[in-house]
Amino acid sequence: MKTTLKKPVAIVGYSGHAYVIIDILLSAGRLVTAYCDQEEKEFNPYHLIYLGKESAVINRLKKFDYFACVGHNGIREKIHNNLSQFLGNPINAIHPSAVISASVKMGDGIMIAANATLNPLVQLGRGVICNTSTSIDHECIIGDFCHIAPGAVLCGNVTIGKGSFIGANSVIRQGIHIGNNVIIGAGTVVVKDVPDNATVIGNPARSLVKKPARKQLIAA
Repeated sequence: MKTTLKKPVAIVGYSGHAYVIIDILLSAGRLVTAYCDQEEKEFNPYHLIYLGKESAVINRLKKFDYFACVGHNGIREKIHNNLSQFLGNPINAIHPSAVISASVKMGDGIMIAANATLNPLVQLGRGVICNTSTSIDHECIIGDFCHIAPGAVLCGNVTIGKGSFIGANSVIRQGIHIGNNVIIGAGTVVVKDVPDNATVIGNPARSLVKKPARKQLIAA
């Protein structure tokens, strides 16, 4: 039987979040050899080769599989959209210790970290981050480019809109709908639906409303 050799992996972005992803990829048996970033890093703990800024080295990147190691949802989406035009879809980074039901459906560019649990009929969009020890129960739907932070718990039938951030150790009650571009603070307990673009914190969750800026007094 002919064995197809996998390409080495180049990562885009090389800092703290990238270190976690590199470890996931290495644990899964992938060879990570190069990185792209705005500039060459002085601290290079994995001894990777610097290729340059990703937009300037497209031809060199064709020799690699790639993964966007950026925690910020909007920047990660931009990298995915730009590179996929030339290189195809990014790979997934899934830690071997993660428990994932066979019925889970996922897009490309997914990160699933150590000890995460994804139960039956979960759906993950493109570029979703399921960070360390996250628990995502049955039939949850996670939109594109969401970030589920370490220790967060999503009970069954939760829906998370595109680009939302679910903070560390937060708990989302079953059946809750969270809109697009929402921020859920660390340790928050969400028991009601959350509309688009909201920020909520606390137990139970409450909206964080920004006070309007004071008008500057202008001397006559």
